[in-house]
Amino acid sequence: MKRLKPLLLSLAVSSLAVSPLAVSAPLAAHEGHIMNLTTDQEIALDIYGDIVGFRTARGHQQVPAMVNYLRARLKAEGFADEDIMVTDYDSEGEPTQGLIVRYRGDGSSGEKPIVLLGHMDVVDALPEDWERNPFKLTFEEDYFFGRGTMDNKYGIMNLTQTFLRLKREGWTPNRDLYLVFSGDEETGMISTRAQAEWVAENVDPAFVLNSDAGGVGLSDDYQPLAQRVQAAEKTFATWELTITNPGGHSSRPRADNAIYELADALTNIRDHRFPVQATPLTRSYFGALGQSVPGELGAAMRAFAADPTDADAIATLRANPETVGTLGTTCIATMLRAGHAENALPQSATATVNCRIFPGVGAAATEATLREVVGNDDVSFKLITDVTESPESALRDDVRAALEKSLETRFGKPIPILPYMESGGTDGMHYRTLGYDTVAISGAGSRPQDMYAHGLNERMYVDGFFNGLDHWYIMLKELAGD
Repeated sequence: MKRLKPLLLSLAVSSLAVSPLAVSAPLAAHEGHIMNLTTDQEIALDIYGDIVGFRTARGHQQVPAMVNYLRARLKAEGFADEDIMVTDYDSEGEPTQGLIVRYRGDGSSGEKPIVLLGHMDVVDALPEDWERNPFKLTFEEDYFFGRGTMDNKYGIMNLTQTFLRLKREGWTPNRDLYLVFSGDEETGMISTRAQAEWVAENVDPAFVLNSDAGGVGLSDDYQPLAQRVQAAEKTFATWELTITNPGGHSSRPRADNAIYELADALTNIRDHRFPVQATPLTRSYFGALGQSVPGELGAAMRAFAADPTDADAIATLRANPETVGTLGTTCIATMLRAGHAENALPQSATATVNCRIFPGVGAAATEATLREVVGNDDVSFKLITDVTESPESALRDDVRAALEKSLETRFGKPIPILPYMESGGTDGMHYRTLGYDTVAISGAGSRPQDMYAHGLNERMYVDGFFNGLDHWYIMLKELAGD
């Protein structure tokens, strides 16, 4: 095992009692283990490893076990039963749970509470496809591997360990703080919707902060480029496209084979490009980020910000998985099922097509476009998601100031803050639709090429893990402290 690279900008997790560049404890790797950790780092890593071990994907019903684990840790640190609420939900036929934790403030600020979001569930991972066990936290080279290491068990760990740390210090906020952890964000979002409505009726927060997006973008050599702040997100919508057919014996082929017809429809969708769209948010994001991104990609970002009709810039940005979703609506086939026997013609073929719709376009208009692109009236469309279209949120001055304090303390210098539109979807959309400014500001640091959320061998850069542990600690002391 090689020695760990120095922490970002030579930082370990900084101690707030000393200068920002002070190293609280050197880290070393030995026989696959990280050594010389502070107590807070040990607690964070302990929680991280434990919760990655819960297979909280649909079909495994492990969310309640993870809830019980988190609840026990919170109670052990002094959170009272009346401040921990566990809620049960039926998520599309499968039981799941949500967790809401109140950190009682003294009310001295006269301000409304702050709500902090995370989701406990993950997209499933098949152990036989991974190089390592996806449900065991593995440390190799400079990374932690495991399902959820990025999405979103880092956020759950980060918020939980911050609450534990503040409680252990005896700190009392000047307003109430709430952790709101959902149990099915990756699927039906039943718990998310219910929790958002409960929060609106019972908490009515000043604003909502989400751990499930944003974060510090790192360069190829792991230097911090900017803190990304998710201020808007695209609309999530999924359709099932189905072709039915009388079928028959496989020895008597027919021209209207359901699988072939569906394949033609999917090829048409693959080849279609939705119109390029640009908003002040997306143009300012590309313009700012393009100043620090090297090479052709950075030049394309700057060019698009100046002229969103620039064909060369559009081609470059569309060719990059990290930027294509910011240019407009995207639709992609994600699942297939067809046929009933190897010696029979298929009587039906169905594809799942997932779309991330640019704000303002809407699901109805997107379906109309897909029908036109497919060009086959025999293909039926079934919308299988409850569509939520959410507005853009403002980055409040107090949140920006607290975020600036966190970044400068952790990195020893100011880091640019870049609001952006998320191509994916998070719990935050349901709070925005209820009128709450909701921004996602994960404390994690990562490079674009290290983003494996929902994919094989999901990972978290070790230095980014430790550097982010002070993030919410600083933020909450700024937003709810003296």
